[in-house]
Amino acid sequence: MNQEIERQLEGLLIDAVMCGEIPFGNLLVRKDGEEFCYLGQGVERDAIFRLYSLTKPITSGAVMKLMEQGKLLYSDEISKYLQGFIMPWALTDEKIQKTSREVTIRDLMNMTSGLVYGDFPGRAGRDAKKVFDEIHKRLYTDHPLSTVEAANLFGLGVLNFAPGESWNYGTSADVLGAIVEIVSGMPFGEFLQKEFFEPLEMEDTGFYVEKEKQKRLVRSYKRTDIGFEFYTGNYLGVMNAMDKKPAFESGGAGLCSTIDDYSHYTDMLLENGVYKGRRILKEQTVRFMTSPKLNEAQKKNLGWGVDYFGYNYGNLMRILEKPGMASTLGSVGEYGWDGWMGTFFCNSPRERMSIIFMTQRTDSGWLPVAKRIKNVLFGEFGTGEYR
Repeated sequence: MNQEIERQLEGLLIDAVMCGEIPFGNLLVRKDGEEFCYLGQGVERDAIFRLYSLTKPITSGAVMKLMEQGKLLYSDEISKYLQGFIMPWALTDEKIQKTSREVTIRDLMNMTSGLVYGDFPGRAGRDAKKVFDEIHKRLYTDHPLSTVEAANLFGLGVLNFAPGESWNYGTSADVLGAIVEIVSGMPFGEFLQKEFFEPLEMEDTGFYVEKEKQKRLVRSYKRTDIGFEFYTGNYLGVMNAMDKKPAFESGGAGLCSTIDDYSHYTDMLLENGVYKGRRILKEQTVRFMTSPKLNEAQKKNLGWGVDYFGYNYGNLMRILEKPGMASTLGSVGEYGWDGWMGTFFCNSPRERMSIIFMTQRTDSGWLPVAKRIKNVLFGEFGTGEYR
């Protein structure tokens, strides 16, 4: 039976490459604490990928670590850490006015802060774009914008709505990276290295790729009407070349990793905070981290259409509440996220299963091939109730 499922999955990968959906792909499925299968199409297993928004679940873990250490609260106003967020302005009732309350850690962790990305229409998007333009302009200069400086600039922009009133994808995780840096007293990347990458044996994960590993960093591609072309641009403040330690360590998009490295993190979450017998996060912390947080009003704007039917959101991840409403097969409590270049992960506690998929195609997100893979695996192993 396992061989039949593996053949199906391999066929999906081959088809996705042959039809031009992806330039290449790596797939790793883990079940019951063991590797179920690994499949690669056009790429080596130890290839290093730009994670983009698959960075966010790791940033979430960093915040959770500080919470369980008693160093910050979910309810903390972030102006306590970042002056740029003192008394923010927001677009409310088509007017720009002072908000009734400040942005909190909870707002950042659940994308209810009002912060948006630079491609969002309107004043809030334009303000965010100005910050990213400044980051990009200074990337390779001797005075680049730092993680904390960028976060404060995001705070000076207009919010798309008053904190807590709605949901919108944006720069919240970048701001969280700065807060982790301030609270921990060490650069964000160093904190991740100490608390996660070293104990989880994530040797190829970080905010840049060392010179001796550069040959393993895969090229990124943009899809055109006539096929794929190389993409070399810098996006969301992240250097495409990943060839130097950045001053701006993006908590929303900046990490790179291998499929095996990332599986160490997803394994730890699936085992309620334990990796190879070593506790990384407390069990109750992981349960809190992977629980839905949006109320009904906030959920109205969640995600991008039908793909998010049945889902809630919490701590920088989507979380499945109602499998019967979803557009892919799944189980209650399944959680995960994806990235701009097609990286994807899904953990399902009920099935004790992790699905990790990686490619490098711009403007991807949750790709059709990843949805097909998810359907095959949950069709075979799914045990969750439908409602």
